[in-house]
Amino acid sequence: MVSTLIAVIAGIVTFWAVLYALFGRKEIDPETGEPVEKEEGLSVDFFIAMWRTKRLLGFIDRLSRINVRFWKVYADVGIALGFFGMGYVFYALFKTAMKTIQTGGKESGVQLVIPGLTIPLWYGLVGLAVVMIVHELSHGVVARAERLPLKSVGLVLLAVIPGAFVEPDEEKLKKASLKSRLRVYGAGSLANIITAIITALILTYAVTPLLVPNGILISDVVPNSPAYGVLHKGDVIVAINGQPIKTMEQFIAYMNKTKPGERITLTIIRDGEKMNLPLTLGKYPGKPEKGYIGIYPEQHVTSKIGHDWLILPLFFSLYWIYVLNLGIGLMNLFPLVPLDGGRMLDDVIKEFLPENIARPVRYLTIGVGLFLLALNIWPALMNLAG
Repeated sequence: MVSTLIAVIAGIVTFWAVLYALFGRKEIDPETGEPVEKEEGLSVDFFIAMWRTKRLLGFIDRLSRINVRFWKVYADVGIALGFFGMGYVFYALFKTAMKTIQTGGKESGVQLVIPGLTIPLWYGLVGLAVVMIVHELSHGVVARAERLPLKSVGLVLLAVIPGAFVEPDEEKLKKASLKSRLRVYGAGSLANIITAIITALILTYAVTPLLVPNGILISDVVPNSPAYGVLHKGDVIVAINGQPIKTMEQFIAYMNKTKPGERITLTIIRDGEKMNLPLTLGKYPGKPEKGYIGIYPEQHVTSKIGHDWLILPLFFSLYWIYVLNLGIGLMNLFPLVPLDGGRMLDDVIKEFLPENIARPVRYLTIGVGLFLLALNIWPALMNLAG
């Protein structure tokens, strides 16, 4: 796993070196001789690529003018959600950070979102695309409802993390009232939470009722375990010793009755073909009296009405849209600049506290935020490195 991680890092560095060599040159202001950011098109810096366009600004303008009063009320809800979510995320990460310290780094409060590595590739990309679109569109519409000009919209790639952005005129934003700024900042996460709620309702009442549990999916195999070399990632267990296994509860109940050294026959489906595989159980870690296969099991489902090719991708796409909008929407409210929650808190501190007090408070907030984030991310990084 470590060698794979090194290869991935080397590939990323090579990609950015080539991209910078091709597109890294900046336009020079003929009057000052200083480099300037492109107003449109692709600009590349070290591990940051941004593509800007003005083509969608008209659409955002028209959307913001449909009902300006609605967007202001909507944004006020975003302010309330922003401060509530800020407190909730801070408390949750503080609680998990304490567990990380107590367990020696085994408890992770933040999961890395890397399509193809930590989340499914295509479903993850679909979910992230929805997260970025609704988040940035919400920022832009509220900014225009507040009569704040936008310079461009676009896409960004930060190392390996894709994103989207709506770029307001920062000078005008800084001069706007505190309430206007808070409305713009809070609007993004509000859109993500609303999207998560709508998606959850669709999943609960429209899609999930069409599914039925139908076996245990092997999401991965534990190295050097009894299953290693026998079972494969993607296999589906449908029976043990001839007894049908459809739900996770049935699988757990059966395995709780097994003993180490016991020989069982697993009926699995692999690439559409059913086969029987004998396997000798090992000792379950921490419970040596129980039998152990050595897999990471997940509930496998199929459609009640057939058309699995359509129903299952729809279900998993909606599931990841829900998970990523909820998780990223809340995480964006963590009180650490440049996250929206950090910008909200930072502006409030500067507005209501004198400079000699505001400055140390801001530095303290940044320091505590970075410390908590590091404690929560470290276990996830270690898990990724194997």
